[in-house]
Amino acid sequence: MKPSLSKALCGVGAGLLLAGCGDESKTPNIAIGPPASTTQGVSQLLFDAYGIGSDKYNSYQEGFGAALDGVQDGNIDISIGILGLPSGSIENLQASSGDVRLLGLSDAAIDYIESNSAYRRFTIPAGSYDFQDEDVETITAYAVLVGNTHTIDEELGYELARLMHEHAGENTHAQSAFITLENALNGAEGLPIHPGAKRYYEEQGLTVDNPVASLDDISAKSEYVLGTGSQGGTYYPLGGEMATIWNRYLDGQNFTNIETGASIENLVSIRDDRMDLGMTVHAPAQDAIAGRGEFESGAIDNVAFIGHIYPEVIQVVTRESSGIASLDELAD
Repeated sequence: MKPSLSKALCGVGAGLLLAGCGDESKTPNIAIGPPASTTQGVSQLLFDAYGIGSDKYNSYQEGFGAALDGVQDGNIDISIGILGLPSGSIENLQASSGDVRLLGLSDAAIDYIESNSAYRRFTIPAGSYDFQDEDVETITAYAVLVGNTHTIDEELGYELARLMHEHAGENTHAQSAFITLENALNGAEGLPIHPGAKRYYEEQGLTVDNPVASLDDISAKSEYVLGTGSQGGTYYPLGGEMATIWNRYLDGQNFTNIETGASIENLVSIRDDRMDLGMTVHAPAQDAIAGRGEFESGAIDNVAFIGHIYPEVIQVVTRESSGIASLDELAD
């Protein structure tokens, strides 16, 4: 059962207790992302980098949109999100609260993260948000589109890649500006590429070194499901725009974007053939292919890279009224 904001969860070791298990007047409430999400993995990476034990915070397992509602009303002190830049949700929070603060990461924390993950240093330039007067150091990954090799045949893979690039100008979401041939293979490292996408990119003069995914003997169908993320994040509205473009130009085929818990849920749903396409951060996709991390119980062999979408920037959000100026303050 997914907990609501009114049912905060305090992280204690491997277990979870209802809110009230700690002294909430002293222990900050942190939104770490939905259960089994990439955001939760990133949150734990941040806590490890700073030496923040689970007894130092109360964890809320919420999507970023719901989490920011909690930040706005004061129920949540910090929300961790993997988002496009700028994030409309953060801009909306600033419009309603007027005191948003982005927490930057220390050099030591970034060095730890780069040594222990696929995430890399990223500078959020001053002025990215109206309230932001200085550069903020953080980390980033890449949002990528992957397809199910049981249901996306070579010709469809080609058309999906072609249309998302050649008609990117029709996509009204701000992050669509990053859907370019120059960026097309960002995040592809370590992933098998869909043969249709490979053919398109090579026709455009790109060099593709990835292993090529093997496709099943695929039966034609007309309905396809695209897994995105929470409605308060970037995946859901951007995925809706992408689906609209595919529907506009692919006769007889219909693409529906659905709200999900994002990367890990989408990868698992593709594995289980409940989903045809999914948006994911590249790092968990690498883990899924290699059978690491959340996928230690078994690698996924029917996921193929179709294209880069936009850089995924880890943004740690609080309000001036929380009194929290750095994650260092939470360290043991």
